[in-house]
Amino acid sequence: MRVALFLTCVNDTLYPDTGRAVVRLLARLGVDVGFPAAQSCCGQAHYNTGYRHEAEPLARHFADVFGGYDAIVTPSGSCGAMVRELYPRMGERARAEGRGDALARTLAPVVPKTYELTEFLVDVLGVTDVGAWYPHTVTYHPTCHGLRSLGLGDRPRRLLAAVKGLELVELPGAEECCGFGGTFALKNAEVSAAMGADKVRNAESTGAEVLCAADNSCLMHIGGTMSRLRTGMRPVHLAEILASTEEEPAL
Repeated sequence: MRVALFLTCVNDTLYPDTGRAVVRLLARLGVDVGFPAAQSCCGQAHYNTGYRHEAEPLARHFADVFGGYDAIVTPSGSCGAMVRELYPRMGERARAEGRGDALARTLAPVVPKTYELTEFLVDVLGVTDVGAWYPHTVTYHPTCHGLRSLGLGDRPRRLLAAVKGLELVELPGAEECCGFGGTFALKNAEVSAAMGADKVRNAESTGAEVLCAADNSCLMHIGGTMSRLRTGMRPVHLAEILASTEEEPAL
């Protein structure tokens, strides 16, 4: 199996350690991971802001870069959902606008082989115990795209529950949005901040040391709120917890 890491713009720019954690984790599980250097934005930011046509060249580029791989793994529910849920819509809209089916044909091959990290671990590799060690109390926030678009279900929780030393505690109001939503946080700043504060208060009520999620864009928003409210909690991406071992522990 030829597997590629799709790191995403946010991770590449702000959270490269998450990408390194994915590679360490998959390598420990016997997966040889490639990193095509030509990868770029999947077009989600453009598409969600209304620049649908401007997103199409980015989607074509994604298909060109990753088309030769058997599986594409990303540590981002939102970018995974862009490929799996919205790329088919882009092709359908182009066809409906009389522009033929070239875009749909180009994008179709990459859609079914794009996996969010926990899907790949549980569904493709068939593992929940990845040999991780993380001696901290953790609460898990299911992000909106992972929860509603990809239907990740209990996969992340099953992986966390198998981590040695980790105590997993329930997050009140877990399925409520954290308030980020990409440009929503800019266009509706007051609502976004209030939603983020609600999420952080719920997280703080658990007494956990760490709030975990599978999408760094949401963790960026939640972490900023935690910092301003001086909670003492830390936001940590799920991949970094799963990559942690007694020999190479994460913080």
